[in-house]
Amino acid sequence: MPLTIAASVLLSTALTAGPLSAPVSAPVSAPVPVTAAASDAAAVHPAAAAPNLRACYDGRCKLTLRKAVSFRVSSRFGITRLAVSFTGQYVRVKGTGPGVASQATLGAGTSGSVNGIGVRVLSLSSGTAVLRLAPVR
Repeated sequence: MPLTIAASVLLSTALTAGPLSAPVSAPVSAPVPVTAAASDAAAVHPAAAAPNLRACYDGRCKLTLRKAVSFRVSSRFGITRLAVSFTGQYVRVKGTGPGVASQATLGAGTSGSVNGIGVRVLSLSSGTAVLRLAPVR
């Protein structure tokens, strides 16, 4: 309820309540400024932004993930989609395409490949995985 309506309701109630033995004082406070702090949260914490998965189409990108993702990759790798999931212990990278599926399970600091897309786990925790992808062919 805006401050002016609240003050009007309080004043109206005090005036219609009848005679009072003590003076009634309505609390008055200055307007509270509204800031854009909530909308600026993503600007302050750029890592909280969603990763640019389209940049990985050619098999070359760096990803900082906070949740499992799936994205399209070039069919030159023999797959058309890469799915990445993780826990604090490992990263699972699965490539799929028409009639094909391939996957690698990697720990922190290790590397492997899925159908010609090299994957290196740069860092890993229960809430974040940082990967570098690069073609190996």
